[in-house]
Amino acid sequence: MFEPIRSRRTFEEAVEQIADAIRSGDLLLGERLPPERALADTMEISRPTLREAISLLSDAGVVEVRPGVRGGTFVKTELVPLDLIQERSRMRVSEVAGVLEARRAFEPRVAQLAGLHADEDDLAAMQRTIDLQRKTVKSKDHSTFLQLDTRFHLAIAKATHNPTILSMTKVMLKQLEIARDMAPRTTAESKRAIELHVMTFEAIRSGDAELIDSVMDEHLYWLESFWERETGRPRLRRTPEFLLPKVVRGHGAEDRVLAATAVEPDNPR
Repeated sequence: MFEPIRSRRTFEEAVEQIADAIRSGDLLLGERLPPERALADTMEISRPTLREAISLLSDAGVVEVRPGVRGGTFVKTELVPLDLIQERSRMRVSEVAGVLEARRAFEPRVAQLAGLHADEDDLAAMQRTIDLQRKTVKSKDHSTFLQLDTRFHLAIAKATHNPTILSMTKVMLKQLEIARDMAPRTTAESKRAIELHVMTFEAIRSGDAELIDSVMDEHLYWLESFWERETGRPRLRRTPEFLLPKVVRGHGAEDRVLAATAVEPDNPR
């Protein structure tokens, strides 16, 4: 889950890699990070630089450093403060439309591959994320909700069992943070987001490539349309035919999903 740091921002990049591992669910609550020497060697940074990064995360309450023979650095919370994320997520607003365009070209195909390769563990991971999102709606914990949204899309990428696709998805989700963080925070909108995740989950579980494509069209359109409405900027630039959302032409996916699965949106099982 960690890799060599190639930029000159070694301290910031170290913080980002650890925070990303926690946010994505690769490091879970209570889990121990690799030993300092091993982690510094993996990132190819000095141990003092790594200690500085750990110190920042500790001060933020994300990790806990325990002394002693059985000590080490442990994940204290799965909720990474937004200010740790925003420093590396400062992407110009004008670039978001391009990211949304790339997502539309990329993510539906990822979901179709997930439908082809997903095993029971992959499906269980998606289901757990949906269940956790329902709990955060009740507690109105928007920050955790957004992290779980990221985790759901990473679970889809992991279900392809293709490391390259997973790596590309992580990059794209980082770039999407500005748009996603602006998304509506109302209970109704959160429930709609969960409903879209349920539809996506059911389509992937069905393995029906055409159904997955239709569902992902509606799934992606939700954020695209919000972005266009809030910024006055077009969702996509001079949209080619293959990128046009089907939902705007009256071919929404919801009825097809429910008919195919005979499951209500709020009750995926």
